[in-house]
Amino acid sequence: MTFEKVCKLGDIPDGGVIAVEVEDTPVALVRKGQEVFALHDVCSHAEVALSEGDVYDETLECWLHGSCFDLRTGKPTGPPATRPVPVYQVKIDGDDVLVSLSKES
Repeated sequence: MTFEKVCKLGDIPDGGVIAVEVEDTPVALVRKGQEVFALHDVCSHAEVALSEGDVYDETLECWLHGSCFDLRTGKPTGPPATRPVPVYQVKIDGDDVLVSLSKES
């Protein structure tokens, strides 16, 4: 599994979200304390950036129609989205945030 450094931990506000790119793939990074989650940064319902939405508890809400996606699984927790978004592996190395688009073996 190949990890790519995408930002510093301090670049992501606690309880917030930022957009990054990994190998030309849009990724939304969400920080909850010292934990970071990476989701595909395109809503499965309306193809808008999830990184422009808000974080509520353990979900990321799409700003356009209000679909929320579980930070750990990418599964929608309510309509209108019915399909999950991909989630990616994250490693914290010191203050560096690294993301892998590879599937776990």
